[in-house]
Amino acid sequence: MATQKTTPVTPASTRPLWQRLALRRLKFLGFVAIVLAVVLGGSYLFAPQWLLSADIKRQAMAAHVDKHSVQVGDTNWVYYEGGEGPTLLMLHGFAASKEVWMKQMEQLSPHFHVIAPDLPGWGESSRVDGASYNIDAQASRLQAFIEALHLPKVVLIGHSMGGAIAGVYAAEHPEHVAELALLDSFGLKANENDFSRTAMSGKNVFLFDNREQFAQATAWAFAKPLNIPGRFQDVLIARNQKDRAFLEHTFNELRDPSQYLSLQSRLDKLQMPVLGLWCHDDKIIDISALDSLRNGLKNASGISTSMLTGCNHMPIVEKPEETARIITQFALSH
Repeated sequence: MATQKTTPVTPASTRPLWQRLALRRLKFLGFVAIVLAVVLGGSYLFAPQWLLSADIKRQAMAAHVDKHSVQVGDTNWVYYEGGEGPTLLMLHGFAASKEVWMKQMEQLSPHFHVIAPDLPGWGESSRVDGASYNIDAQASRLQAFIEALHLPKVVLIGHSMGGAIAGVYAAEHPEHVAELALLDSFGLKANENDFSRTAMSGKNVFLFDNREQFAQATAWAFAKPLNIPGRFQDVLIARNQKDRAFLEHTFNELRDPSQYLSLQSRLDKLQMPVLGLWCHDDKIIDISALDSLRNGLKNASGISTSMLTGCNHMPIVEKPEETARIITQFALSH
């Protein structure tokens, strides 16, 4: 009769100490992983705004910038600031916020003192019901912000609507602007396109109530569909709905000729070096605006122009390295 040989099982108490410690660590890590999966999954489903805020904080840390606020006149300005060197002051566009500059700040903060505010009425900066937030009103508020922070002459950078504000401000307050960089800027004469025809008909394409409309709205500004998780899209949709009245009011203000040509009428007043940077296939501000800028700068001490391919209206997000390189070369060349 054959006998079966069995292997004795080593009791846990007689295992070497290093094995017992390793098993405990593995069990602990497994428990932590399960808890994190439950917490993150629950947060994504039921409180995606928390995860979105956490990701923004992560990006700010990577960019080496801190968030600050200052009360100036009727506005509590909230802004990111970091780095050392020449001061770059960056202004966002319509329906955007200071966070749109995150990738630029990460690239630029090692070499420059960077400041990116939420413009009054937008993002976390305060808003006064019934007040105007057109180009001229914002340029006036910007003067108070610059004075409150006691900034030296700045390299003023504006994207889209922020470009018009930057250009108007530079024309009215040249003593505060060392150089001016305009990125796919609003406020210039440009060839008519589908966007301008739609806008002048009174339709605001930046309003959305669901994910499909969100995709349609962002397609106007980005060359490729945005890879944003669905629940994060829902947070942005809710914000858009909450700000609907303000978005409509400001959009209608900007449809006035005094606004969509606000920079064009002041180009001859710009005497500092000026950079014009455009995406070739911009669906919102046609590339012909770059010619209007170049031809209208009669008195600028220097004119630089750059054109990027593979992007739409958002070079600061779609082509962050190339945009940062061009801004750096421009800022340091004068």
